[in-house]
Amino acid sequence: MHVGSPNSISPWPARWAIVLACATFPLIWVGGLVTTYDAGMAVPDWPTTYGHNMFAYPVLDWLRGPWDMFIEHGHRLLGSLVGMIAIGLNVSVFRNERRGWLRVLAVVALLAVISQGVLGGMRVRFDNRQLAMIHGCFGPAFFAFAVAYACFLSPDWSKVSAGRLDRSGQRILRLSAVLVVLTYLQLILGASMRHLTSQISPDFFRILVIFHLINALAIAAHIAVLRVRIAANFPRVLGLLLPVRGVLYLVSVQLALGVGTWVVKYGWPEWVSNWDFAAGYLIAAKSHSQSMTVTAHVAIGSLILAASVLLLAQTARRFLPTGASPSRPYSADRRDGANRPSGLAMEAVR
Repeated sequence: MHVGSPNSISPWPARWAIVLACATFPLIWVGGLVTTYDAGMAVPDWPTTYGHNMFAYPVLDWLRGPWDMFIEHGHRLLGSLVGMIAIGLNVSVFRNERRGWLRVLAVVALLAVISQGVLGGMRVRFDNRQLAMIHGCFGPAFFAFAVAYACFLSPDWSKVSAGRLDRSGQRILRLSAVLVVLTYLQLILGASMRHLTSQISPDFFRILVIFHLINALAIAAHIAVLRVRIAANFPRVLGLLLPVRGVLYLVSVQLALGVGTWVVKYGWPEWVSNWDFAAGYLIAAKSHSQSMTVTAHVAIGSLILAASVLLLAQTARRFLPTGASPSRPYSADRRDGANRPSGLAMEAVR
């Protein structure tokens, strides 16, 4: 079987990549719960769990144990599962995929999982909150990478035409790149707020909150502009419309969750606190509503980053030449059903 021919590409690398991305998202959820419940040191040793081999720790002791220990040990097990999936992905890619850059990215994925696991372990060994913050920032970045990699391995990726970077494509590509930077900056600001110690000054916390709020509004405005530009220039290109719509919807949900996160953690603002619905509100630390709202805010932030990276990848695929040779006109790409500018007339070489 000729692996490189269009009709003989194995579907298994793409399937493994999808499983990797799908397994990483709940790992972020559980990791968010660990931070929300301040359970990072619930298991004080690593790579063992209370002296046991991590995989041999008694199941009943885990299930019946304290909640913070349950989620911390579960986070470790889920992270190990993601590592095993990354190993399976590498085996499948090296057996079935001839494109060298995809092989390299498979190795990068495995090394990233290993590095994240070691980083989490060092956080426990040194009881260091700064390492916890870095660990929390690296997880969403890996999730976005896994989503993009699944896109790279999909059959549709090889069918998308690419061409020269005209003015409209240049604007959209630039806006997409800026969106990724803004969303990741927002994650860093949020992680900084979640991992602050009691010694931090109120003024520093206030500055973080202001920057977090300003950047959130900047992201909302930016994605609205990007959505308008894509709809105006490429109204029928689903590869661009679907990711930008996804980011737009997720940002709307995230803004609402951001307000909810502030309320469940710090209460209503002073100018609202005298209203009837807010006057009797009491903050319940580590309550179900608080933990779910805060953790959902973290998880949706990871989804926004992943969708932004996916949009950037799709934009670069369509508007950047990739060592291509002339082929059919760009507008003849029936898969997206688009009437694209005739200047984009290059077929990408896989």
